[in-house]
Amino acid sequence: MKVIAAYLLAQLGGNTNPSADDLRKILNSVGAEIDESKIELLLSQVKGKDITELIAAGKQQLASTSMAFGYGAASSVVNGAENNVAQVAVEEKKEEEKKEESDEEEDFNFSLFD
Repeated sequence: MKVIAAYLLAQLGGNTNPSADDLRKILNSVGAEIDESKIELLLSQVKGKDITELIAAGKQQLASTSMAFGYGAASSVVNGAENNVAQVAVEEKKEEEKKEESDEEEDFNFSLFD
């Protein structure tokens, strides 16, 4: 999500074709970790595409998906060719959840009598 947010911020700032360096600068400005592979993946997937068209296509696909199916249906939707931005977001969210789970496990390694 961080990489996508940085890309969208660059777009909102008037940079119609943000580079990897532009995204790194934005991420560094907020102290976020930088994953080069995610930056390169995002840039390769959105290259030559209009961001408003990608967002519209993603909204349309998500609107047609029933929420009763949960993450399984949503993950199949984001695999569409026009929704690659959302695919990167799902991957980052899963990694963040895994990291949070491991952090939570570490928090409970204590004794009541220490």
